[in-house]
Amino acid sequence: MKFYLKIALPALLLIASQFDIAHAQSKLIKNLEAGKPQILVTYGTSLTAAVGGKAWVNEITATLNKKYNGLLTTINSAKSAMWSTWGVQHLEDSVIKKNPDAIIIEFGMNDAFLNYKTSVELARLNLNYMIDRIKLNNPDCEVILQTMNIALDGSGAARPDLLKYYQMYRDVAKQRKLLLIDHYPHWKALLDQGREAYLKAMPDGLHPGVEASKTMIAPYVVERLNAKKN
Repeated sequence: MKFYLKIALPALLLIASQFDIAHAQSKLIKNLEAGKPQILVTYGTSLTAAVGGKAWVNEITATLNKKYNGLLTTINSAKSAMWSTWGVQHLEDSVIKKNPDAIIIEFGMNDAFLNYKTSVELARLNLNYMIDRIKLNNPDCEVILQTMNIALDGSGAARPDLLKYYQMYRDVAKQRKLLLIDHYPHWKALLDQGREAYLKAMPDGLHPGVEASKTMIAPYVVERLNAKKN
């Protein structure tokens, strides 16, 4: 079942327009097109570190390396059950020492987790610190922000303000002119098809399965990286 292809394009376009998604080809792609080897770091939660997370990271790596002759090295520095405070604390070893040319960051899902007591403002401070530190190390490093899926049942109840954290990511991306990969509209469109359809893609209501990660998350990451300004 190809989850990514099942979502109606008009619905996606309508939802996307509501979130002011910018279209600009990534520096990462421009450098790969120019024949320059690139290091991409992915940094975030279990949505990037767990089995499904590894699946979309590996899929985008394979897709881009097939097109660009193996010029991309991807380092997955995400860790399950972590949030942006951990991201700040481990930034030096997990990101800075890797000297990336580009980084994709997603901590919104776990910043919203009530037990971690991380307000939207603290999450914003953490995110901006990480961006500033990465840019201090390498002003040319491309920072890409990413929102993820919707959490259901107990996982959703433990994250009652998740959409506020996702909106913060959109706001920071807009303010700092960073590329945003906003997966939320796709997951919302899938959930609108019904709970059963959603759980086929996300069996535990929180973590995308391998197939959905390969057919829904990875293609959209590649699409956004390749998007060019109209």
